[in-house]
Amino acid sequence: MADRKQGKDRHLEPKTTMESARPGLLRATRLAFVVPGYAISAWAPLIPHVQAQIGLNAGQLGMALLALGAGSMTTMPIAGGLVGRFGCRRLFAGAGYAVALILPLLALAPSVWLLAAALFALGISLGLLSCARNLHGIHTERTLGRRLMSGFHGFYSLGCIFGAGTMSVLMGSGVAPAIAILLVSLAILIGVTLSTPYITDERNASGPAFARPRGIVLLIGLFCFVIFMAEGSVLDWSALLLSDHFHLDAARAGLGYVAFAITMTAGRLMGDRLVRHLGDRVMLGLGPIVAVLGFWIAILPVHWTLAVAGFALVGAGLANIVPLLYSAVGRQTIMPQNLALAAAGSIGFAGVLTGPAAIGFIAQWTSLATAFAILSVQVLLVAFQAPRTSPRG
Repeated sequence: MADRKQGKDRHLEPKTTMESARPGLLRATRLAFVVPGYAISAWAPLIPHVQAQIGLNAGQLGMALLALGAGSMTTMPIAGGLVGRFGCRRLFAGAGYAVALILPLLALAPSVWLLAAALFALGISLGLLSCARNLHGIHTERTLGRRLMSGFHGFYSLGCIFGAGTMSVLMGSGVAPAIAILLVSLAILIGVTLSTPYITDERNASGPAFARPRGIVLLIGLFCFVIFMAEGSVLDWSALLLSDHFHLDAARAGLGYVAFAITMTAGRLMGDRLVRHLGDRVMLGLGPIVAVLGFWIAILPVHWTLAVAGFALVGAGLANIVPLLYSAVGRQTIMPQNLALAAAGSIGFAGVLTGPAAIGFIAQWTSLATAFAILSVQVLLVAFQAPRTSPRG
């Protein structure tokens, strides 16, 4: 009788633990998405200081900045295997603390080579952090039985706003850049420490370090490639389009990306509610169409405010596509989740690196408007094909 009672208690214990952990789990997961956005955006306001301190020209700075993407691309393909071996919790904590330690080094780098080395290390850490937080986001969705990934990515976008804002306010108030980034690193340490106890520790040490994407995972990766390419192209080229078409000064030319970022953040924060009402398939089909409409409006040489509104539509349309595709990775059964997410994420991240360069190459031979039009056709293909990644009903 006692053994039966003890067995019953053991059966109930995981459920009770899960119920009691739910409020903290959701808050910690949101914080886990804020941290990497806060970190990467805090670096952006520091760039002019670093350039002046080392005395870099535009070409040298560009080559150093490539190290950041190279570090992430080096790590992301094997990040899933590392998660399987060590678990999300260890990887998230280790990568998060590494980011906090590396950021202050950027402000102190005395040469372009040491700057590139620090950026490469930062890219490695951010790549690991990205894989760990997305896998944990999938785990949180499954644990709580709710669609949450769009909202999590919305908190990443909020982190980007807060990180850039914190650095801008501190440096604008006369705080030395090295001290400002040190304070940001302290905030990152606190954020990582608070969220780590709630990060899932599931692991699968028997799998390979890397697996070639196949089937639906390959499709998801290709869709992510196009969407990331579109996002990166708006970041790098929207201001130039506005200045070329409408001869705007630098301050107003940046409004296109501002509108894009605002609607993307708002769309992600509202995304989970929209998914519950409309479903994955409708969102995956409708979102890219809205983005395509935005691109077409933006390239019309009518008025600059209409172009800014077009980029706002692009942000709203693209906002929830990648989060929904990542959720689809969590539902597929062709590959282990950790390896599938790393593979799809690696293909997608390649779009961030190659997309803006491709836009520039096409614009060199045709025009920037034509390059955006070609990009919009690729996004339109996603609208027709991406709904296949989600089940009907």
